[in-house]
Amino acid sequence: MAHIQSLMKDGNMNFEELLSQAQRTYQPPPPQKAKQEPKEPPKPAEPMYEDLSEEDQKKFDAKKAKEAGNAAYKKKDFENALLNYNKALEFDPTDITFHNNIAAVYFEQKEFEKCIKECEKAIDVGRENRADFKLIAKAFSRIGNVHRKQNNWTQAKVFYEKAMSEHRTPEVKTLLSEVEKKIKEEELKAYIDPSKAEEEKEVGNQFFKKGDYSNAVKHYSEAIKRNPEDPKLYSNRAACYTKLAAFDLGLKDCETCIKLDSTFIKGYIRKGKILQGMQQPSKASAAYQKALEIDCNNSEAIEGYRQSSMAYQSNPKEVLHNAMADPEIQQILKDPAMRLILDQMQNDPNALRDHLQNPEISGKITKLIEAGIISIH
Repeated sequence: MAHIQSLMKDGNMNFEELLSQAQRTYQPPPPQKAKQEPKEPPKPAEPMYEDLSEEDQKKFDAKKAKEAGNAAYKKKDFENALLNYNKALEFDPTDITFHNNIAAVYFEQKEFEKCIKECEKAIDVGRENRADFKLIAKAFSRIGNVHRKQNNWTQAKVFYEKAMSEHRTPEVKTLLSEVEKKIKEEELKAYIDPSKAEEEKEVGNQFFKKGDYSNAVKHYSEAIKRNPEDPKLYSNRAACYTKLAAFDLGLKDCETCIKLDSTFIKGYIRKGKILQGMQQPSKASAAYQKALEIDCNNSEAIEGYRQSSMAYQSNPKEVLHNAMADPEIQQILKDPAMRLILDQMQNDPNALRDHLQNPEISGKITKLIEAGIISIH
């Protein structure tokens, strides 16, 4: 463009002449040839039915019957599906797939005995004709599914394991894990016997009185297996763990005890003692406070609350330092809504009652109390 302007300034030619010259001298680039995709070779024409051998004709008819069966199965037209799958089997009795498909129909119809028998036929036919292991595995897993439907977990496990030995799939692995979990649950239920649990508890009590806390733990643990819904057993074992300085295990038992019965005062008192042993006086104070809500005259709860309150009030800076090391505490205190609520509680003590109705806010306030950030009197 700069060259065109200079020529016009010199007066050698005007703009129209320049444009005309440019059009005459412009050579457009040669058009690019479109890339031609390589053509696929034409598919060979399928042989005419009449030209097939007798064996191939039977396989062809079996395939068509199976396709008709699949179409009926998708429509939940199980009678026609069975009719066509059986027809396919007449044409080709060596194909395991047809037996598997018939078994699938029986499963949907809840004809479970027929389903199992058909799967067993499928496995035999598959073995005889060297079928793909995946197809044999499918027959085993379907038998497993039948047993799972009938809550026969042990047998389901047997057949899922057989399926996995033929061909491992994530689906069957998941099913196997589920039935193993069910088997364990059933075994635990069968083991429950409250009268034997009581016997084991009494033996544990005798060992506890002798100061043999390790043996007491063994018997309390056996009692828990016999009656896992009894909160007193967890409380007793927690007392043993406290004596053995196994505070984490004891705290876990206290939490279970409280979860089973939120009005069982010993659960909170034991929790308070353990937290005192773990040098967490603010959390211990909160546990004792819960106990006092159940019985305000309980001497153990009163003394525990007094001791733990004095412990964390004597060194508030250390309490605050330990609390602020907790990311959850930091997040609560940074929340503008919570800061507003804490201001309201300070100015109006009655506001606490309203805020405690909200489970989320109640949980956060409890966390702050346990950390020693706030106290409620």
